[in-house]
Amino acid sequence: MPRLHSERSRPYPGRPVRYAIQLPLESAMHGNMLGPRAGVSRGHSSSPPANEGPNPEKGKDPSCSTNAMNPTGGAVGRRVDGQSDPDEYLLERILSRANLSEAWKRVKANRGAPGVDDMPIDDFMAYAWEHWPAIRSSIFANSYKPLPVKRVEIPKATGGTRPLGIPSVLDRLIQQAIAQVLVPIFDPGFSEASFGFRKGLSPHDAVYQVRHYIREGYRVAVDCDLAKFFDTVEHDVLMARVGKKVRDKRVLKLIGTYLRAGVVIGDRLHETRKGVPQGGPLSPLLSNILLDELDKELEGRGHRFARYADDFVILVKSRRAGERVMASVTRFLEKRLKLKVNQEKSKVAHTNEITFLGFSFTGAKIRWSDKAFVRFKQRIKELTGRSWGVSMEYRMFKLAEYLRGWMGYFGISELYRPIPELDHWLRRRVRMCYWKQWRYCRTKVRELTKLGTFLRTAISVGLSRKGPWRLSRTLATHSGMTNQWLKDQGLLSVKDLWVNIHYPATAR
Repeated sequence: MPRLHSERSRPYPGRPVRYAIQLPLESAMHGNMLGPRAGVSRGHSSSPPANEGPNPEKGKDPSCSTNAMNPTGGAVGRRVDGQSDPDEYLLERILSRANLSEAWKRVKANRGAPGVDDMPIDDFMAYAWEHWPAIRSSIFANSYKPLPVKRVEIPKATGGTRPLGIPSVLDRLIQQAIAQVLVPIFDPGFSEASFGFRKGLSPHDAVYQVRHYIREGYRVAVDCDLAKFFDTVEHDVLMARVGKKVRDKRVLKLIGTYLRAGVVIGDRLHETRKGVPQGGPLSPLLSNILLDELDKELEGRGHRFARYADDFVILVKSRRAGERVMASVTRFLEKRLKLKVNQEKSKVAHTNEITFLGFSFTGAKIRWSDKAFVRFKQRIKELTGRSWGVSMEYRMFKLAEYLRGWMGYFGISELYRPIPELDHWLRRRVRMCYWKQWRYCRTKVRELTKLGTFLRTAISVGLSRKGPWRLSRTLATHSGMTNQWLKDQGLLSVKDLWVNIHYPATAR
């Protein structure tokens, strides 16, 4: 695939074969994707090195042998004492049978959309059974070329869209295998204030950390926003940090090929000279590796802070101290890590005036942000819209799905006051949907009387010309469509969800 300048683009060329991958005839070898046999690289005409001489150890795969020889036939590295250094054989660990099996389980569980080759995940095993030996050999030969990622836009929780790069299933598998080997190397050295994409940690832990510092008296926040972090990462800066702990140069080169794989936007291919595409299994780890230097700098200065991916906030005790920290951190990010700070969104403010990961703080209490609450109500209005022509069963299912997800994240809010009113509003919205669905006067009267409403009351409301929203709060609709009846239909209570989070022992 031709290389392009970043300021130029061209139509992405169509591939004549299925899944946009061309292989030479030699790749039609027997063996499964986890087997040790070597083949020919994907998209290349190079052949695997032949075994030279009678030495049976040459050409063996170290992951399937006790001696640490690479597939090309030579030793990859030796310590001065003559013993093999396991840090020099990360690629063998990455492509080992056990590691690939675990990687495939995770990729399959996550599902995901097809990449630029349009290969669905359900078709991958059949493809890999035939072609994996060739692909594996090309990786060892440093000739593997990943496919470019497919660019899609997804809505952000804070509004707007976030560019997401979708790798092919094959590249997701390889990236996941790389991440599984590198995470144990890097993660133990990460800061305790880093909570993003780490096992056993969540955004809630980062929010609780901020609350802890607020309770200690750190009431001024340095809210520093990185402008398009994942699109502006300098590859050289990132790889220099990765290379401090990764001694296998083949792995470094493989990671570099993924960073430079390119991106397809629409039908055009663009070169990627900067950035780490969001969407791949490897991107979260790479972002943490780069920003770990920021964490260490802040720890060295004795600052209180919490970071989740590229979102971080520093807590200080005075505005003057906050302004000094903002200036010094900005210099560090721009000069040392070559990142850009968004001056318009960055600020030094009281903790009551900031949002972090969708949450705000009232005193030392956590609450969901106003923007998050507005988006929540907008989504509920969409799900309970009168013009949405779906069955009430399906509507209830989608409502329950959204409420569980939203409260699962924002339910840690310690502000109880809006909860009962929110439940009241939600029930009224659902009653309005039923009223609209019943449509005809006689149907409304029949359904209300069926539910226990007095006939005279049902008739007076059923014949009314007032709108569904107005009639959804009448005595007739409340006496028929009771709270318990709505619950029996599948409507979840926001209050019950909140109580279950904060007081699980007493939850109803």
